[in-house]
Order: sequence, then C-alpha cells, then structure tokens
Amino acid sequence: MYIFICNLACINLYGGSAVTPFVLTKILTENYRITWLSCLVQIFSLFTYGGCDLTNLTVMAYDRYISICYPLEYEKIVTPAKVAIGVVVSWLLPFVRSTITISITGNLNICGVIIEKVYCDNFSVVKLACSDTLSNNIYGVVMMSLTILPVFIIFYTYVRIIFICLKLSKTNRVKFSTCVPHLIALLNFVIGICFEIFQSRFNMRHVPCTVRVILSLYVLILSPIINPIMYGVKTQKIKEAIIKRIRLHLVINYT
Repeated sequence: MYIFICNLACINLYGGSAVTPFVLTKILTENYRITWLSCLVQIFSLFTYGGCDLTNLTVMAYDRYISICYPLEYEKIVTPAKVAIGVVVSWLLPFVRSTITISITGNLNICGVIIEKVYCDNFSVVKLACSDTLSNNIYGVVMMSLTILPVFIIFYTYVRIIFICLKLSKTNRVKFSTCVPHLIALLNFVIGICFEIFQSRFNMRHVPCTVRVILSLYVLILSPIINPIMYGVKTQKIKEAIIKRIRLHLVINYT
C-alpha cells in the first residue's frame, strides 16, 4: 500500500508541475500566447497525468480488496513482482494512450487561435480544427469506453469490501479505515475530472472567469495538495513518521 501511495504522490507531483509553472509564468508576464509544440506538450501531460492517476487508484483498490477480503493469502497474491508490474503499468499504459492521442491531434489542420482556458486541452484544440476530426471522435469514444473498466473495478472492489466488513469482526471494520484516504483521493480525482469535462463540453461563458479558472486548475493544483495532507492525517504510520521527523527536527534546532 505504501508503495502505491508513494507512486500516487509522484503522479500528483508530475501532474501539478506539468502545467502550473507555465500558467504562473504566463500570468506574471501577461503574455498568453503559446506555441503549437507547447500546446501539444500540455495536452500530453494532462492526458498522462489523468491516466496515471486513475490506473494507480485502480491498482490501489485491488490491493485493498485482497488485503481485507483475502488477508491470509495477501502475501501470496500481491507479490513484489506484481507490485512492480502495477507501478509500471500505471505509468506505461497512459503514456502509450497519450502518444496515440497526440499523434492524431498533431496532424489536424488548426484554423482557430483562441482557447478559452488557461491551458491547452485536447477537446478545445480539436474544436479549433478545420479538417476532418472523425478519427479524433472515434478514438475519444473508444478511450472513454475503456475508462469505464477501471471505474467498474474500483466500484466492485469497494462494494465487496463494505459487505465483508459489515459481516465480519470489528478488526476488519477497523481495516476499512485504511480505505478512507483512497476513497477521498478517488472522489477528489472524479470531481476534478468532472469539472474539466463539463467545461470542455458545455458553454461556460455565463460563469464568471475567476470561477472557470479555479475549476480548470482544480485537478492540477488542489489534488496534489489535498492527497498528501489527507494520507498523512489518515494513515497512522505516515502520521507517526511525520510527527517523529518534526520532533527530531525540533530537537536538533534547539540543542
């Protein structure tokens, strides 16, 4: 579990640093132009971040499912090799998917130059194209369909976990508390993605600009900030390690 939490932190760090420095630079310099190459890099970063986050959350759900539902077989099922495969897949699969997305979008003939967001996203760029976007639409539908699978896996695992924890001993119910940070991280991710999809698909001009900016940056800034704090507070061993480090730092400074 701690390896997957560490991987989630790395994914959040990657997602937050993929666009945030660029956005801050543009705001400070008041220069809101972007090159085509930089725009494609932003799209790639956003796609890989979202994919890595969802894949890792799916692997974490499976890990919790085996830990609580099959505790005696946990070490046999969740081997170090499988953990390594889970971490590699959580990065590799989204990068492959994003590469295909960029290769399709990069071949479009773009006629428009204005994106009503603080960063480039694939859907906003495709709307500016004056060439045929059928391949983009078909690939988008296929990828959206495949995204349902990990969501279904997460939903199924937690339904099973809840039923088992309600039937079995108080100890297993205590174990369920280890799932709370993961559920909050999942909810946090889903809220951010819903904001992003809603803004991309619907006309948001009636919403104040400040609100639109905050919503568009939610998944990139708030998720990387909230997840480490939430895991540090809810996971007992992490909380103990943080407190120990703070005490050690205070002792060194005041002795």
